[in-house]
Order: sequence, then C-alpha cells, then structure tokens
Amino acid sequence: MTRTSRSPIRAAILLAVAWAGSASGETTFTVDPELGNNAFTAVFDAAIGERISAVSSAVGCTLVVDEAKLEGRATCSVPLTAIRVDNDDTKTEHFREWATNKQMDPSACTFDLVVPRVMLAPPVEAKEPAAFLTEGTFTICERKRDDAGTERITGTVIDLPAGSYGAKRTLRIRARIEGFDRERYGVSPKNTPGWLARVQRLAPVVGTEGTIDVNIFATAPDGREGGAQP
Repeated sequence: MTRTSRSPIRAAILLAVAWAGSASGETTFTVDPELGNNAFTAVFDAAIGERISAVSSAVGCTLVVDEAKLEGRATCSVPLTAIRVDNDDTKTEHFREWATNKQMDPSACTFDLVVPRVMLAPPVEAKEPAAFLTEGTFTICERKRDDAGTERITGTVIDLPAGSYGAKRTLRIRARIEGFDRERYGVSPKNTPGWLARVQRLAPVVGTEGTIDVNIFATAPDGREGGAQP
C-alpha cells in the first residue's frame, strides 16, 4: 500500500464499516492520512546500543462510535514506506528489511491495528479529555503476534465541536502502547536473511521492546454535529 492509494479490498472494508455505522445510527469518524496533522511514533531504546525513533504522519483510521453507549471500535493503518527511522535513509532501509523479512515488497506492507471495543466512563464533556483503557490486535506485514495476543492501549479522547478545531466536529485521540515487543511480530534481523542481518544480530543494536504513541484527529461527516460524547 502506498500513501496515496488503497487496495480494492481495503477500500471495500472501509466502505462497509462506514455503511454499517450509518445504518445502525452510529457515527463514523475518519482520519485522513494525507493531512499530515497526525503522528505515529515508535521508540526503541537499547541498554547497550542505539535509541531509534520510527515516525510517520500517514496515519489512516476509521472509527465507528455509538454515542449513546459511550463506546466504539476502530481500525488504523500506517504504510511501511511512510515510516522514517531517525530521518536517516540507511536506518529506514534496514527497518524495512526487518519488517518485511525481505519476503515482500515494502510498498505492500502496512502496520495495521484493530480495536474491537473502546468504552468511556460518563460524564464526557466537550473539550475535556476522557481516559480509556482497551486492547487491540496488531498486524505487521500481514503477520500477527506470535501468540495471537493483543496489546494493551491507554489514552484519552477529546471531543472538539465544529469550529473549535476545524470546520467539522473532531475527536483528538492520544493513545500509547508500552512494552511493544517487535520480535513477537518477526520485525528483527534474526528473521531477515543476508549478511547485514547476521552482523547486526551479534550485538544489541536496537532494543526489542519499545513504546508506540499515536496522536490523531478524527473528523465527523459533514453536517454531523453530535453531542459531547465521542
């Protein structure tokens, strides 16, 4: 997947999610990966070695929200080719090799997250952060975690009425995953063939566990003001 296009299957899934939301009285919010005001940051710090930061602004999400129940669900995706490591070409290329294990074209790889349920505790007020705790399933280059487990996600949601941030009602969402183990998804030199990977494997060049932070702005459809609930 490139930053400017989606596969027909992914487009069909997002369309189905949006239609299901409107049909059930739920509200569908979207995060536009082209706007550049969203951020994905993954930091891995080795005790002996390097501290690297993988960043991208090309975060695309669909959130389907039931405001009456104060709950919702979400899917997000970041293309591998839109992720930069320490703003360095060589490190970025190495990261792409680790992520794909040299088994697929980097342009076909995405980092995907599915969050089946997020619940907020009342009351939820406009322009006030509401905390959440949930779990989500990651897929990296079509690989899930080796134990098929989930990741613990904490964060906050702020409901910004139309006109307070932009022309449309917007949800500002900050989310964090701590203790994210990249090796459980096969993102590692030991899973990547080639002499470079074997040399890198001899030392703890990059930490295996890191922290992922996501900061996104999800907008409601035109004309959908809604209430204070996300």
